[in-house]
Amino acid sequence: MSVGPTGLVVATHGRHFMVRAEDDERLVCVTRGKKAGPACGDRVEYARTAAGQGVIDAVLPRTNLFYRSDAFRTKLLAANLTQLCMVVAAEPSFSEDLLGRSLVAAEASDIRALIVLNKTDLEPAATSARARLGLYARLGYRIIEVSIRTAPEAARRVLEGELLGQRTVLVGQSGMGKSSLLNCIVPDALAATREISQALHSGKHTTTDARLYALPRDVGTVIDTPGFQEFGLAHLSPGTIERAFPEFRPLLGQCKYTNCTHLIEPGCALRARIGADIDTNRYALFARLTRESSAPRHAPPGLG
Repeated sequence: MSVGPTGLVVATHGRHFMVRAEDDERLVCVTRGKKAGPACGDRVEYARTAAGQGVIDAVLPRTNLFYRSDAFRTKLLAANLTQLCMVVAAEPSFSEDLLGRSLVAAEASDIRALIVLNKTDLEPAATSARARLGLYARLGYRIIEVSIRTAPEAARRVLEGELLGQRTVLVGQSGMGKSSLLNCIVPDALAATREISQALHSGKHTTTDARLYALPRDVGTVIDTPGFQEFGLAHLSPGTIERAFPEFRPLLGQCKYTNCTHLIEPGCALRARIGADIDTNRYALFARLTRESSAPRHAPPGLG
């Protein structure tokens, strides 16, 4: 069977996808019928249908897929990643629930997680944010501090070092300064975003679902996603969830019952360490995610 040309999905908006062909041409593509679409960062097989347009026939095998879901809906964010960059800020206060969920998603996809604390010039809020992030530093997550507003060049140098050689997805709540971070490391990001929006007919006030940018000097790529206020992980199984907490791993297999859910059973090795090796709020997040889980589910979404 003949194989069509392949390309890279560099932007998504609804059921429209911008594909960068091997010759660097950009095509606006759709999928056939009602098939699920690809994610930004996917490599796809496509067929041309008109000048600058095409149809996606298949998603090529992925190394991973980063997405969120609840019991009713799945939202693809990015594919084939090596790193998550979670942007938080000294002010406004960030949600530890959203931070924790993003880290669990990264662990479940086997990608490195980086936490960027922005607006460190705002005291005493920065001191408070550092204290809250201390737990994640102790768990082994890398945390860097920047002040993009007051020291953009210093922030750019630090960020470029962390993004070197990586395909990174940027995530964060609204108001954390994620767009400022993107503009700091990709100087032409605003112009590129306008061009993409016009091509996808999304209107100048409508952001795409995700966009891929090449860093200057081709040192890496960054996929930007819209700010979010919730991050459902209903697609994760309880077994995947428990292994996505690094502090749980040394205790797994030590419970009295081999099928322990770590919620109510007596003799649970995890619950015995709450307040000691296991932070109370981290355990509460684990319990929420386990109760929300609707797994087992179908395989990760993509073109069938």
